[in-house]
Amino acid sequence: MITLRTITLENRRILFNLEVSEDQNRFVASNLSSVASCYVLATNGGHPFPFAIYADEEPVGFVMLTYGITGYELPSIADDSYCILRLMIGKQYQNRGYGREAMTKILEFIRTFPAGPAHYCWIPYEADNITAKKLYESFGFRDNGEICDNEPITVLRL
Repeated sequence: MITLRTITLENRRILFNLEVSEDQNRFVASNLSSVASCYVLATNGGHPFPFAIYADEEPVGFVMLTYGITGYELPSIADDSYCILRLMIGKQYQNRGYGREAMTKILEFIRTFPAGPAHYCWIPYEADNITAKKLYESFGFRDNGEICDNEPITVLRL
């Protein structure tokens, strides 16, 4: 069973060492960099939510959600919307359905509106990351035609 868990002193090193396959490196920042970005977002008025993704008792991935991003090129629907800014499953855990299960848990969490009300969730992604695009579309996300930092924006009405 997939769960989202707080990053702790005990799990941080394992989480920071999780990597995607070499051909996916260009699609996602390292987990360590993402956790550092959470600090920057939080000290600049944003509301980051970093989580370790667990399959039972094994850390298998990482997700970084945000609400209220500043300092980035943003799509028109970004205000008062949630963003799945980073999502990764470690290379040794891919192709087991963990990404799909994680998306279900992520959207359940977002729909609790932990930082405030929202009408949308959006995701920036690399245009040639077809696997990610198919995953997002299977949950109802649709491209809105905007490009930010050379990445298409896909949007889900909450």
